Amino acid sequence: MTEANKNNSNQSPQRMTTYHASLDDFRPSPRPQSNHPSRMPQSPQSPQNPLQQNRRGSFFAKKQEGRDNRPKPRSDTHPRRNPNSAPVQHFNCKASKTLKLCHLGGLEEVGCNMAFLEYGNDIMIIDAGFSFPSDDMPGVDFVIPDVTYLQENRSRIKGIVLTHGHMDHIGALPYIIERLGNPTIYATNLTIGLLKEKLEEFGLNNRVKTVVVNPEKDKLLLGVFKVSFFRVNHNIPDTVGIVVDSPAGKVVHTADFKFDLTPINEPVIDLGKIAEIGNSGVAALLMDSTGSRNPGYAISESEIKENLLELFQKSKGRIFVASFSTLISRIQQVIDVTIAVNRNLTVTGRSMVAAIEVAGKLGYLKVPENLILSPQKAAKYPDEKIVVLSTGTQGEDASALTRMSRGEHKFFKIKRGDTVVLSSSIIPGNETKVVEVYDNLLRAGAKVVDYKQMDIHTSGHAHQEELKTMIRLLKPKYFVPVHGHRYLREANAELARSLGMAEDEIKVVDNGEVLEFSDQKCETLKAKILTSFVMVDGLGVGDVGNIVLRDRQAMAEGGIFVVILTVDHRNGEIITSPDIISRGFVYMRAAEDLIRRARHEVRSIFKRHISRQPADVQFIKTMIREEIGEFLYEETKRRPMVIPVIIEV
Repeated sequence: MTEANKNNSNQSPQRMTTYHASLDDFRPSPRPQSNHPSRMPQSPQSPQNPLQQNRRGSFFAKKQEGRDNRPKPRSDTHPRRNPNSAPVQHFNCKASKTLKLCHLGGLEEVGCNMAFLEYGNDIMIIDAGFSFPSDDMPGVDFVIPDVTYLQENRSRIKGIVLTHGHMDHIGALPYIIERLGNPTIYATNLTIGLLKEKLEEFGLNNRVKTVVVNPEKDKLLLGVFKVSFFRVNHNIPDTVGIVVDSPAGKVVHTADFKFDLTPINEPVIDLGKIAEIGNSGVAALLMDSTGSRNPGYAISESEIKENLLELFQKSKGRIFVASFSTLISRIQQVIDVTIAVNRNLTVTGRSMVAAIEVAGKLGYLKVPENLILSPQKAAKYPDEKIVVLSTGTQGEDASALTRMSRGEHKFFKIKRGDTVVLSSSIIPGNETKVVEVYDNLLRAGAKVVDYKQMDIHTSGHAHQEELKTMIRLLKPKYFVPVHGHRYLREANAELARSLGMAEDEIKVVDNGEVLEFSDQKCETLKAKILTSFVMVDGLGVGDVGNIVLRDRQAMAEGGIFVVILTVDHRNGEIITSPDIISRGFVYMRAAEDLIRRARHEVRSIFKRHISRQPADVQFIKTMIREEIGEFLYEETKRRPMVIPVIIEV
């Protein structure tokens, strides 16, 4: 019995025999509908005595097969296809001697990047990242690709090849690697280092095999696929493009890239090798589309360093710099500029600390001894001697910058005189969260500088002239724009058209669509692989779907209204006054009259429907949910989620 029942009952404790509640109780109340008998769920006819008991000793009749009024179970998934598109014809995974290419994520969103190539009995995977949840996914931590197709064909997977160490390309691996049969993962040194750090959090380091590749000389044989690499520049070292030689031709994946002739702590993009690959014949080019709407060329990382130095020299108080934890090149610039202005550095944010440790250990960061102080020690230093490097560029709720902006951080609270540098751009979908943090920083008195005010962040993605140069160098027969929303990929396709590529040589596809290369042709198959959002919430992976999200949204919009009825199992009579719990709907002490009338309505509804035979607990709960929902709407013009619970004692 609930605590509320204990408080409201003057009778001695009774044995509880039945608790009538199910997942179907936790659904939003329906929209208004008529109470005409033809619109009401009908209960089967039965003997006239409403108090007749069944053989189990319960007043309520046992449900008979085929007479259950509850909604039938539905798949709890969140499909990503266009709701206006035709029904999906599912892809037949029967092996064939043609090359197939499909993306499970990354073509309709920023993040979740994951693609695979299939030929005969062999499958190889390129990247496996996560993305941040959108505003309509309350409580969700991350979104990862749906790997059901690959899981069903895991015996055919020959390996996973990674382009670089950003989480939108490697972050899903701890959640899916065992479902895929633990295939070997191949990547460059820094990428493997960052991945191992992530795997260690999940206790998977000893169960996942990783291989470090040297992009200058290493070649892999993954079934029929011959894989080689070429260096590109991004905003994290050790980023590589991938060349996959298959019986149907050569496929090139550029990874996220840009042309940076003055990069930080990494070699220059290997233009000579890229030209050689183009001269050898490329069947298909998969190219980054993120910067396809930006004219000209991306700014070099070295220019950012000069602007940061100027900003640091002008700042008199504490300096806070927020950036992505895996943006290793930017972290090195912050370190160098901190030394130049004779300050000490402290780092806050678990992922930032981990990234610096891994990159420093592997030699991708140059950090002088005694430069980095612990937050406890740094908090005692004079303001003009400290630089704080933190996470939180996307307004993540638990990030260091967000907590500092709210005054909730253990060691640092933003105050007047501080300078906060947001050295990143905003990932689409995170604008609201970032603005909230921005406002809190300004409210606390800080000066805030972002990439729109000053060149303190540069994209790691090629702009239009760089994209056109890559197409010219590789000279592909077919062009497949990847990475990003449709409008970005269409803009990339337009660049290819401007270089003379024909319409049938450009393939703009969505997640789940399959490209087939055969007989010197490339076509988009009618059959698709069903893709959906798989949401990670705490320790749960995939157990939050569209139904759970709908319930969360309903609770956020209207709150919940729980009605608890304690009923005598012998005669079906209410024993105590109905208990009511309101959360997020009304404050009960301030709405005592509404609660009193709601209790009266509940009793009235129960008595009205208990006479139907046989007495049907699910039917009665449905009526309470609908009619109380309607009563509350009439009284308040609000729709809480009504949850009826019937307890037999």
